[in-house]
Amino acid sequence: MILAFASVSLTIMAQDEVAEEKHLVSTNSFWANWYVQANFAATSFWGSQEDKGISFGQLTKDYRTNLGFSLAIGKWFTPGIGLRTKFNGVWGRSVISEDKATNANKYWTLQEQVMLNLSNMLLGYNEQRVWNFIPYLGGGIGRNMTYGRYSMGLGLGLLNTFRLTPKLDFNLDVNIMALEPDFDGCPVYHNASHTFKNKDRNVNVELGLTYRLGKSTWNRTPDIEAMQALSQSEIDALNAQLADALAENERLSAQEVDPQTPQMEAPAVQIVTAPVSVFFDLGKAVINSERELQNVAALVEVAKQQGTKLLVTGYADSQTGSEEQNLQLSQQRADALVAELLKLGISSDQIEKVAAGGVDTISPAPFNRRATVEIK
Repeated sequence: MILAFASVSLTIMAQDEVAEEKHLVSTNSFWANWYVQANFAATSFWGSQEDKGISFGQLTKDYRTNLGFSLAIGKWFTPGIGLRTKFNGVWGRSVISEDKATNANKYWTLQEQVMLNLSNMLLGYNEQRVWNFIPYLGGGIGRNMTYGRYSMGLGLGLLNTFRLTPKLDFNLDVNIMALEPDFDGCPVYHNASHTFKNKDRNVNVELGLTYRLGKSTWNRTPDIEAMQALSQSEIDALNAQLADALAENERLSAQEVDPQTPQMEAPAVQIVTAPVSVFFDLGKAVINSERELQNVAALVEVAKQQGTKLLVTGYADSQTGSEEQNLQLSQQRADALVAELLKLGISSDQIEKVAAGGVDTISPAPFNRRATVEIK
């Protein structure tokens, strides 16, 4: 039933989000993406003594069903993978007879569960998505307080969340937990084994709410190629001007000079350039690859030819981190770019360096995580 539901739901979500572009996200801090849940639960008990199986109709008989609740706290480590600690209880029934009063007992279970948000994993992260489809697997302990029994158990389930507000979701959680065969206080009538049919089973359908604590969204990872394209036309113009300047120098050097003929001074070639940017990941001051430095190298050649100075400016994203942290990070990014300029053969005397701290001059915000170099 769970697999069939998964296939149908994923097909519907895929049809709704065909136009959505998948993208990478940045890792959040440990304190981000936590949530709490509270649910009302309808429970049904299926004992190990019923090893021949029961029908769905029997599963809903009042002598095996009761109402309870569940509480949980969890965290998403990525948009697709998380952990949840869940308490479930406390009014249940065991199937001793077909008298619901006789069957009544009190119990609780506590599980640690691995959550897989298949909506985000298969369709790409979307903070505006209305429906998230989340199967999970867990293990833990249960206690039947009426009969004084503890038991280890394994569980699996399917959590569906429906977005109500940026902080609040509606939950539909369907799950089952298999416990040791004497959990319900009934004698074990058969040779107990580790098969599913020889376990006490607790089935739950839960309705409730999820509240997200603190930061609950994920930032897009900057697309380095897209950011470089922001100023690509200016970089192309720079390269064209450099080529023209070199060609003019070669032409003037090749001319024969008559010492009796007054010579006119060749006009200086003026090259005006836009800053060239190198981008960094969140909280980092490490240049990702040599591709980042291709356009920087062209600018260094201009500075060598003209004998001009280069100005290096480091920046951070003001939307993350404190003012002091951003100033330090912008300094580190400027230092990283200066180190690369020196490797390209320019003198340290031709380099000036500035740390600008956190800024929000470019949108989206991750584009501000950069260092720039320009001819002064």
